[in-house]
Amino acid sequence: MNAELIVLLVVVVTALGFDFTNGFHDTGNAMATSIATGALRPKIAVALSASLNLVGAFLSVEVAATVAKGVVNLGNVGGQALLTIVFAGLIGGIIWNLATWLLGIPSSSSHALFGGLIGAAIASLGMSGVAWSGVLSKVVIPALLAPVVAGFVATAGTWLIYRITSNIHEETKEKGFRLGQIGSASLVSLAHGTNDAQKTMGVIFLALVAHGTISADADMPFWVKLACALAIAAGTYLGGWRVIRTLGKGLVEIAAPQGMAAEASSAAIILTSSHLGLPLSTTHVATGSILGTGLGRKGAEVRWGVARRMALAWMITLPSAALVGALCWGLANIVGGLPGVLVVFAVLIALSIWMYLRSRRDPVDSGNVNADWDGGLVPTEVPGPDAHITVDKRERGIDVNVLKNSADGTTAATRSHIPTMKGTTQQ
Repeated sequence: MNAELIVLLVVVVTALGFDFTNGFHDTGNAMATSIATGALRPKIAVALSASLNLVGAFLSVEVAATVAKGVVNLGNVGGQALLTIVFAGLIGGIIWNLATWLLGIPSSSSHALFGGLIGAAIASLGMSGVAWSGVLSKVVIPALLAPVVAGFVATAGTWLIYRITSNIHEETKEKGFRLGQIGSASLVSLAHGTNDAQKTMGVIFLALVAHGTISADADMPFWVKLACALAIAAGTYLGGWRVIRTLGKGLVEIAAPQGMAAEASSAAIILTSSHLGLPLSTTHVATGSILGTGLGRKGAEVRWGVARRMALAWMITLPSAALVGALCWGLANIVGGLPGVLVVFAVLIALSIWMYLRSRRDPVDSGNVNADWDGGLVPTEVPGPDAHITVDKRERGIDVNVLKNSADGTTAATRSHIPTMKGTTQQ
């Protein structure tokens, strides 16, 4: 086994690692609203999403072709040099995914990957190493349009839903739309598989071309499809609860009709982009849709401070991942050859372990993902599983530490500094 083959194996493993982080980072795009409204229990939601991501990965390879041939100029480099570029780009994408997951920021895994590849290509080849026309037409422009279009569609859909169902009893409406959410959230998961799993397929295809295993005009190998589908499904099943919490509870206080409108608009846009071969950011689409539901429902609360932080993260994702990709290529190049690749891989492992351990200081999981949002990612107080305090929401002046277990079986915590009125709570 020569050094170039070992580098190829390391690149493939790293690509599947990126696919895994993409899965748990983006689970919230499909399931955050269904979990927030109680349409699905958290663990059932991620299991369903993982299954449908697995299926969706086999439905199309249009996006994979765009990633493989539309970002890096294949004619300018080949062999181990191209493998090192791809490897460094993947590291940039993974580190950005993990950092934003730790902070609970639903940023774009797609842009993290493209940013890493662009940075590594520029560091290695200069500006000519990037297919700028493809980046502009198939990455940048869709990124600008996606959240806006999704927001308009979701706003209109939410307004129509509430207008049409205005005479239906609220409890009946919520129950019906929760059932509808199961179908719409499933469709988003399927759409996510058709778009995001293929991005990693494209990267592995690029690595295989660099190694000479296949030609640039070859069909996507089945084993690549299968490996990427399994990796993104496994990551999705892990949950990514920190990002799910931000999307489901931090952005908009969402009801079941809004959730269904958001999921339906997201699914329609993602499936359309997959058909056209556009590697769209599903995070941008889902976030735009959720914001749109807040605008489409009269009296709904939209937390614009959270939205601004997310927008800032979107703006810096490409350049930040590009910087990491460039630095990783630089380190690998300084050390040189296979040892350089292994050194950078060791750095990735060390940073991944550190961020995981850091996340366990303030854990967000299936037990507290639905706790009331009090301004921070991690709930300040979460009741135990035996808490069953009911609250009469028609009364004012309630001061409680624990709300009744929500419909999805998780618990929620809130506080008010208004003095408690006798008789407003019972245990």
